[in-house]
Amino acid sequence: MNTEILNTEIQDFISKNLNLDISKLILKGTSFNNVTTKEIIEQIEAKNKSKKKLPTWFSSEKIYYPNKLNIEQTSSEITANYKAQLFKGKSIIDITGGFGVDCFYFANYFEDVTHCELNEKLSQIVAYNYPQLNIENVKTKNVDGIDYLQSNKKVYDYIYVDPSRRHESKGKVFFLKDCLPNVPLHLEILFKKANNIAVKTSPLLDLTIGITELKHVKEVHIIAVKNEVKELLWILENGFEGEITIKTANIIDTKIESFDFKLKDEATCKVNYSKPLTYLYEPNAAILKAGAFGSISEYYKVAKLHKHSHLYTNNDILTFPGRSFKIENIIDYNKKNLKELNISQANITVRNFPDTVNNIRKKHRIKDGGNIYIFFTTNLLNAKIVIVCTKIC
Repeated sequence: MNTEILNTEIQDFISKNLNLDISKLILKGTSFNNVTTKEIIEQIEAKNKSKKKLPTWFSSEKIYYPNKLNIEQTSSEITANYKAQLFKGKSIIDITGGFGVDCFYFANYFEDVTHCELNEKLSQIVAYNYPQLNIENVKTKNVDGIDYLQSNKKVYDYIYVDPSRRHESKGKVFFLKDCLPNVPLHLEILFKKANNIAVKTSPLLDLTIGITELKHVKEVHIIAVKNEVKELLWILENGFEGEITIKTANIIDTKIESFDFKLKDEATCKVNYSKPLTYLYEPNAAILKAGAFGSISEYYKVAKLHKHSHLYTNNDILTFPGRSFKIENIIDYNKKNLKELNISQANITVRNFPDTVNNIRKKHRIKDGGNIYIFFTTNLLNAKIVIVCTKIC
C-alpha cells in the first residue's frame, strides 16, 4: 500500500481523470514523485468500477482502492446490505474478508465484527478505509481465516465465508470442494466456533450440489438485483435437520420481490396447464434459479403453458414476482404469420423454443426495443407459438 497515493494532488488527479482514455494515460505517463503511472491507473480503474457497485466508497474522500479484480469479486453494497439484515447476534467473523464490503454492513447490525484477509496489502487497505467510512467496530486481521479460528478460543454468533474457485477448476462443474477455503472439509471446525454459518457462493453453484456437499442447511437465499441473480447465500445451523427453505429476492431499487418455499414441497405441487389466457406472467430470475416452477404456480393459482416453458397465464391481474403482460395476440410460429403481424421493433424473449433471440431478429428483421413484447415458446400441445404482449409491470 503506497500511502503517497493519498496526497491531495494525486487524489484530485484521479478524480478529474476518471473518464480519461487509459491507453492515452499509459502512453503519456504521469510526473508524480513516489507514485507510478501504473499505480494511478489501478486507482482510476478500481474507482470507476466502484461508482455503481460501491457508491459509498466512490463518494467518500481519500479512499484507497485495490486492483479492479478485487472490486469485481466483492459483494455489491445492495447485496451486502440485504445479507446483513438476515443475521442476528453480537459477534460475526468474515474469514474471507476481501475488500470488506460485507463487514461494512455487518458493522451496522453487530457489536463485534472481525475481518480476516490473507492478502497483506488488501488487509492494510481495508484497515485504512474503515475509519474514512466512519466504521469503528471492525477488527482487521491479516491472517488465514481458518487458522485464526483454530488459534483462539473465541466463539462467534455467526461465521461468514465467501470461498473462491481455484484457478485450475475453471471450466469444470462448480463444487464447493473446488474452492478456497474448502468449506465442506472444514465444517466441523466452523461449527465448533459458531452455531450459525453463512456461505456466499456464485449463482453458478447448483442447488442440489450445494445441499449435498454441505450439512445442516436451513435456508438458501437466492439474491438477484434488477432481475440478474448475483449470488447465493447458504445458511447453516448446527444440528438443523428440518426442511430446507428456499428464499428468493429480486431487488429493484427500493423494492424487493420475495417468494419463499419449502424445497421438499416443490416436487408435490399441483400444477395446472392451459393455453394462453388474458395475462402472461414470467417469474423473476431468482425464482427461475430456485426451480420454483410448481410452487409459484400453486401459490398464485396461475397455469403453466408447458412443463418446460416456465411461463404462466391467468385471466386476472396479479401482483406477481416478475414481469406481467396483457396478451394482445397469439399465432402459430411460421414466417408467414410473423410477416403478417408487421412488427419491426419489439422486445423478444424465448422460453422452451428451438432458436435464439439473435437468430429470430435476423430472420424476421425485428429490431430491439419499443413497447411490444413477443414471447417465442411452446404450448401444452407441443406446438411452437408466438405471444404478442404489452407490459403491465
